[in-house]
Amino acid sequence: MSIFSSFFTKKKTSSEDQVVNVSDIARLGQQSLNPEDIYQAAVVELQDMLAPSAVEVRSSSMRIGDKYSKSFFTISYPSFLVAGWLSEIINLPKILDVAIHIHPVATEQVLRQFRKKVAEVESQVRLRQEKGLVRDPMLDTAYQNLESLRDKLQQSEERIFDVGLYITLYANTEDDLYKSENELRSIVESHQVYMKPALFQQQDAFLTTAPLGQDNLMVDLKLNSGPLSSFFPFISSDLTEDKGILYGVNRHNNSLIIFDRFSLPNYNSVTFATAGAGKSYATKLEVLRTMMFDTDVIIIDPEHEYKNLCEAVGGRYFGISLSSEHHINPFDVPIPQPDEDPADVLRTNVIHIVGLLRIILGGLSPEEDAIVDRAVNETYALKDITPRSDFSKVEPPLMSDFEMVLSSIEGSESLLQRLTKYTTGTWAGFINQPSNVDINKKLVVFSIRDMEDELKPAAMYIVMNYIWNMIRKEIRKRLLVVDEAWWMMKSDDTASFIFGIAKRCRKYFLGLSTITQDVGDFLVSKYGTALITNSSMQMLMKQSPATIDQLQKVFNLTDEEKMLLLEANVGEGIFFAGLQRAAIKVISSDTEDQIITTDPHQLFAVQQAQAEFAQAQAENAVNNV
Repeated sequence: MSIFSSFFTKKKTSSEDQVVNVSDIARLGQQSLNPEDIYQAAVVELQDMLAPSAVEVRSSSMRIGDKYSKSFFTISYPSFLVAGWLSEIINLPKILDVAIHIHPVATEQVLRQFRKKVAEVESQVRLRQEKGLVRDPMLDTAYQNLESLRDKLQQSEERIFDVGLYITLYANTEDDLYKSENELRSIVESHQVYMKPALFQQQDAFLTTAPLGQDNLMVDLKLNSGPLSSFFPFISSDLTEDKGILYGVNRHNNSLIIFDRFSLPNYNSVTFATAGAGKSYATKLEVLRTMMFDTDVIIIDPEHEYKNLCEAVGGRYFGISLSSEHHINPFDVPIPQPDEDPADVLRTNVIHIVGLLRIILGGLSPEEDAIVDRAVNETYALKDITPRSDFSKVEPPLMSDFEMVLSSIEGSESLLQRLTKYTTGTWAGFINQPSNVDINKKLVVFSIRDMEDELKPAAMYIVMNYIWNMIRKEIRKRLLVVDEAWWMMKSDDTASFIFGIAKRCRKYFLGLSTITQDVGDFLVSKYGTALITNSSMQMLMKQSPATIDQLQKVFNLTDEEKMLLLEANVGEGIFFAGLQRAAIKVISSDTEDQIITTDPHQLFAVQQAQAEFAQAQAENAVNNV
């Protein structure tokens, strides 16, 4: 047993660099050292920061810092290896390093050995025949295999390689290391592959599995090209790209899931999870990281969860409620793009307003629908807004103007009674005011937490329509996040509206992210499944037994994936990107966690710390006086 460490830094002289051992400072202290020598001896290099505090090498294991490791080498393979046999090892839910060292062997050298080996086997077969013994099937098969392989080598169809397979396991305790070793042995021996621990060679074995390209053990077995191809290591799902943001860690192989949603055919995503599964946390993490790549983000927040994030990055936060000072006029007219017909833009806006009125008035009969459509067109005409108008200079009408026009139309008495509360009643402050919000910021959040539940679908509809009109003014890289999207799925008008945005947003460089915990309400809508199919990215986190069967059918989940979602911990799930999928665990840094967390325990601790700090400052001020 030995404990070793190397603490070396370089001392620069006028002629050449010399190595100074920091551990010898005490001894060198008796000599004459100038300050420059002492400074250079204490310089910390990158290797010092990356290296563990100490390494303890034992006969059959190692202790690296506070972790334990054990390395193994392969001593035997079966006569037949199936493709992908390494998948169970690589996808083992343990921390391990797998190293495959392949050394080509010269074909002429192998053929010389083959001639000798074939002659030996042929001699054994002939001796058995001369003695009148029963034929040995294993000997005959070996002879045929050798002849076949020799022919393929001569025709350059095969090559021979010296192959070394090494595995290093890691664990937090010795007991965990022992359990991991038993699990690894049961897997490899089920394939008739046998391994041994590198006794008294753990240090060399550890370095062999490190990404250094060094085979310090040289425990090789000869394999030809066919069996060697079954070692192909890239068999678990991998969603790592050259660019994009970090979504989490791949639970299959501990690789990073780095992805760019704007590289997919469309930029939309959906996220399904139960309450408390971490869906909003994962979304806020994506928002924070997406903003680093010059992407504007707009969020519809139904539960006041994004306020801390908005304040931390200097965004704009609008509280939408009946008593709010922030207003959005649903009659605002979008400015047409150069390739758009103003008549079509105005007509589409009229359809959206009729859809909104259908929501807030509790539904419309066919006769009432026709009256409302006529009244909306006449309201715009009252303000001289026609397809020939310059929409950037017009003054849009208000709901009270619509009410005045509606009152002049026969058969509108019932509509007027239901509309009064939105023009002069309790809800007039919300919907009967000119727009006074500006979304010209990197992050904009619209909170509808304080809006009455009855009005939340209408509020989300109005906010999204306003956002959509603003997005069409200028094409920029944007992400629109709709949290608790099931609110919009409760009505066909709001569901149809959000589905329309999902189909058209790619044209305006916009990604739509819909998040919901009420999967049942979302999928009941005829637009729910359509919205999923129009989203190239999906995230499924912990699910309830009541909805898992429905999700399994929609997402074509295997039984293993179904159980994974039922047993997932907070922040765990399945990440879909195009045709690829992988089990994911969302991770964040301490700084990111402090910005985005909504955990009551953490927030309470922060409030306590702030209160104690304020009290300490007040006491210091009194003492100074």
